[in-house]
Amino acid sequence: MPTISKVKKDKIAEQILLYLFSIAPEAVHTATISKEIARDEEFTKYLLIDLKSKNLIASISKNTKGKNYLKRQRWRLTDQAFQVYKNYQPSQPIQKTAEANLNKNILSSSNYRSYIS
Repeated sequence: MPTISKVKKDKIAEQILLYLFSIAPEAVHTATISKEIARDEEFTKYLLIDLKSKNLIASISKNTKGKNYLKRQRWRLTDQAFQVYKNYQPSQPIQKTAEANLNKNILSSSNYRSYIS
């Protein structure tokens, strides 16, 4: 198996963080995250453990009834990481902002004004 560069590992870790931010405050299993980012579970778990060591995500080892998982873990963003992501998000979704800019450019163009006159 070819080695993956640190830059690519960081980008994949960013994808994991973005996915966890999009579903926050929900916690999901490693298998769900690996499906979402299209990577195998072992590599995903390796990245999740690395992110946990950086205090960006937290692992949950108990189910909703309070029993410990034997072989599974669920993952979620830490509160601090969630606040950082939340502060850096644009106030409007990117697509809406792009559409608004496009509409503004169309309406201000001279061709459009001559067409409606």
